[in-house]
Amino acid sequence: IYPNVILFKILFIRKTCYTFYQRLFGETRLYPSMEKTKNDFTKGSVTKNIINLAVPMTLAQLINVLYSIVDRIYIGRMGTDAALALGGVGITFPIITIIMAFANLIGMGGAPLCSIERGKGNQKKAEEIMGNSFFLLILLGLLLTAVILIFKKPVIYAFGASQATFPYADSYITIYLLGSVFVMIGLGMNSFINSQGFARTGMLTVLIGAVLNIILDPVFIFVLHLGVRGAALATVISQFISSVWVLLFLAGRKTILKLKRENFRLKLSLVRQIVTLGLSGFTMSVTNSIVQIACNATLQIYGGDLYVTVMTILNSIREVITMPVTGITNGAQPVLGYNYGAEQYGRVRQAIRFMTFSCIVYTFFVWGILLLAPHFFIHIFNSCPEIIAKGVPALKLYFFGIFMMSLQFSGQSTYIALNRSKQAIFFSIFRKVVIVLPLTVCLPMLFGLGVNGVFIAEPVSNFIGGTACYVTMLLTVYRKLKDSGEQA
Repeated sequence: IYPNVILFKILFIRKTCYTFYQRLFGETRLYPSMEKTKNDFTKGSVTKNIINLAVPMTLAQLINVLYSIVDRIYIGRMGTDAALALGGVGITFPIITIIMAFANLIGMGGAPLCSIERGKGNQKKAEEIMGNSFFLLILLGLLLTAVILIFKKPVIYAFGASQATFPYADSYITIYLLGSVFVMIGLGMNSFINSQGFARTGMLTVLIGAVLNIILDPVFIFVLHLGVRGAALATVISQFISSVWVLLFLAGRKTILKLKRENFRLKLSLVRQIVTLGLSGFTMSVTNSIVQIACNATLQIYGGDLYVTVMTILNSIREVITMPVTGITNGAQPVLGYNYGAEQYGRVRQAIRFMTFSCIVYTFFVWGILLLAPHFFIHIFNSCPEIIAKGVPALKLYFFGIFMMSLQFSGQSTYIALNRSKQAIFFSIFRKVVIVLPLTVCLPMLFGLGVNGVFIAEPVSNFIGGTACYVTMLLTVYRKLKDSGEQA
């Protein structure tokens, strides 16, 4: 009943907005730049198809990061307690990552399935998958809100908080959780917009929310003196507006796949397919969360609150610089899945090659910039001399050989796009749980490495995990596509 009520209200809001838009601009379309199109990825250049999706999706990813990055930049300049506040907010990252993991479980599980079904010409089933995904996102959002609110205090302390940083972490996450349903809808359902080829609309989803967040942050934090609570409140309001935008489009006339109430009734067979394929993205996010918890807890033991703040800054930098990689690989997924469903295997191979090459070139370039100007990146978040002194060597260790991460992302995205969930899940677990997690805990105790051991664990996992994932993909997937006889 709850999703039906939401959709009814969204349709009512859409009609009101549509009427206003007509009167104000004299337009007959609410989305004048969006034509009803089949977005057939078997036509035209594979490279161009990927770029057309990847560019706006990369911008969307970068803009989306602004939700949390802008919060941290403002919080890092709150005054004498800025470092503690920044560290406290950083401790909540694993919780936020878990919420996003469940959104990815459904969004990254359902969207590739929709692409495959569209490639087969099965529009009805694709819409059923999308409707079931929306219902699941609502249910999971409400459940997560209730569970985390109940256990938040012991969870925050277990994740590396001290008595000094707990109040900041508690204030931020309490308000953020009240808007977790909006996060689920905005993030999860936006995948279905992108998977249909409407990457510009998907970019606008996060652009609208991010711009609003940038405007509201200084007002709530400094003008109204709400501190970290103001940052969280600005994020919740922004996510709400983004979720409304997504539903306006998917319930409207310009989408290819329409969100319909009759598809909200869960079908176990579809739920199983969605969850199975989405487990890869979910596992990646959850394992990232586990590693963040281990890093914060270990750094609290060996370095205290100062190094927890340093890790918060490094994680923030990583979110920004990896977004283009995520944009390229996410942009390639609809092209891979559609051509795979249409049995155009040569085009699938071509898409894999372009995706890999682009990611490696970009990450090599970024690595060079990080080595040349480490102070600049840390200064963005905090200017404390002690944080900069500790942060610069930590940054150089943490991002060493970051180009190897491209192999992990490319191999992982290929598995997801081609509905090979078992391999995708395995390599998600392999890199984070089997490699990073033990190294994060053990290296600080060896050879007197201390906190440096925590930062070294990441590049080691990129080299081992990235190589294993990509080489296995070449041997088990790429070679079989070539053997099909389809010409590139």
